[in-house]
Amino acid sequence: MADLDDVRRIAAGLPGSEERAMTGGAAWFVRNKLFAWECHPWPSIPEDMRAVIAAELVVGVKVADPVDALALREMQPEVFLRATTRWGEPKVAFRMAGIADDHLDELVTEAWRVQAPKYLRREFFGDDA
Repeated sequence: MADLDDVRRIAAGLPGSEERAMTGGAAWFVRNKLFAWECHPWPSIPEDMRAVIAAELVVGVKVADPVDALALREMQPEVFLRATTRWGEPKVAFRMAGIADDHLDELVTEAWRVQAPKYLRREFFGDDA
């Protein structure tokens, strides 16, 4: 089962990535833009989602488009939670216990790509990604 150390390992390999301890847990930034975070059961989150987040490890990531988040939720509703809040959209939250290692790598890397400046994307991908 994937855990926060897996997220740390993936994020550490991305140029300009920085981990910070936040009130709600660990969070990863690129050039001061949040791209992945450990979810916390804040009172503003709907009660049913709060219960899931309180009971197990849930991670959130930025996505390029709300349609991407919707597609992930519809493809694997047992892993990807429905929208928790409108803040910081577009984003998606997922249960770490249900995520495959290669999919976690893809989600964190894509979240970084969404937030990273062009010069860092170019450094990592080697093109105009």
